[in-house]
Amino acid sequence: MGKEGRTRLAISSQITAEDGEIEIQVSVFNDGRQMDLLNMSGTIPVNFKGNVYNIPVCIWLMDTHPNNAPMCYVKPTPDMQIKASMFVDQSGKIYLPYLHEWSPNSSDLLGLIQIMIVTFSDQPPVYARSRTNITATTPYPTQSYMPVPANSGPSSVNPPYPTTYHNYPSYPAANSSGFPPYPTNYYNYGSAGYPSYPPYSQTSQPNTSSPQNNSQTGTITEEHIRASLLSAVEDKLRRKMAEQLSQGQAELDTLNRTQRELTQGKQKLDDILARLEKEQIELDKNITILRDKEEELEKAISHLSEQEPIDVDEAVTTTTPLYKQLLAAFAEEAATEDAIYYMGEALRRGVIDLDVFLKQVRTLSRKQFMLRALMFKCRQKAGLAG
Repeated sequence: MGKEGRTRLAISSQITAEDGEIEIQVSVFNDGRQMDLLNMSGTIPVNFKGNVYNIPVCIWLMDTHPNNAPMCYVKPTPDMQIKASMFVDQSGKIYLPYLHEWSPNSSDLLGLIQIMIVTFSDQPPVYARSRTNITATTPYPTQSYMPVPANSGPSSVNPPYPTTYHNYPSYPAANSSGFPPYPTNYYNYGSAGYPSYPPYSQTSQPNTSSPQNNSQTGTITEEHIRASLLSAVEDKLRRKMAEQLSQGQAELDTLNRTQRELTQGKQKLDDILARLEKEQIELDKNITILRDKEEELEKAISHLSEQEPIDVDEAVTTTTPLYKQLLAAFAEEAATEDAIYYMGEALRRGVIDLDVFLKQVRTLSRKQFMLRALMFKCRQKAGLAG
């Protein structure tokens, strides 16, 4: 038996056989084009909180299969309601990393169904409606349940899935009842409709073959799927943590640099404040000295104002006759010096003539010489420096 035959048997063991169908159906695209595509419809057993529920799904295979990933949908019955999540949208379309990363060499329908079983075991795609909200006359649409590939024909080599996992492609147009279109030959789930969700069907038990047998037949076990999902989540979390760590490190470096700048600025401000305090202390000290001197001057002025006027000639007195003679000779010699100066000014201005100037200067010079000789002898007698 070839690979296709084994895969088909394995798929039949995963999709319940009594209410499932695999057939060619005419699919109508939103642009009006029609195409015969293989449609697989049925239920998959999902173990949720200890109970097994049958989830109705349908899988459409493109004409380029297995190069392109199939289109998968949840087909709720009238007594079911779709529970939108990151894996199923409101129209029932299924989004899985397995579909997004579909590879014709390593991906197959059996692995896809097993991924659905594991994923829906954690997040069921449907839940039971309240009986009061179910309308018995609500018919299913008769339009084919087929979405439109994004801007490409049916034989496009690019799979009709988004490049970013959360940017979903265009969904099938909803009809007047609010549900997306389903195939024309929507199969019956019994004469009384599909059983209330979630029932447990003994005929739809999941494959309980041992992991050893699964590994020998090439079947992906739930442990493998869970390990793959955990690895993907760990990688994503690791990348996210690395980004946050890098961002936090950059912010920390910026804060450290700002702290260093603030510390340097604080040191400069402290130096300026210390210098200002020192200058303030010196200024206060100088102000105190000036006030003391001002008080002394005021006291001296008041003391002098109370005394009688002082004669200039009597203001200076000597202790001995020798000092008195020396003082008198010094005063007379200074007066003679001034007289000679003013005689020169008088001659320059033409007040006196030259003869008078020479005569007076000769007399004053002789007198000045005698006074200087007298002062020299007085200094010798007094023992003063010459």
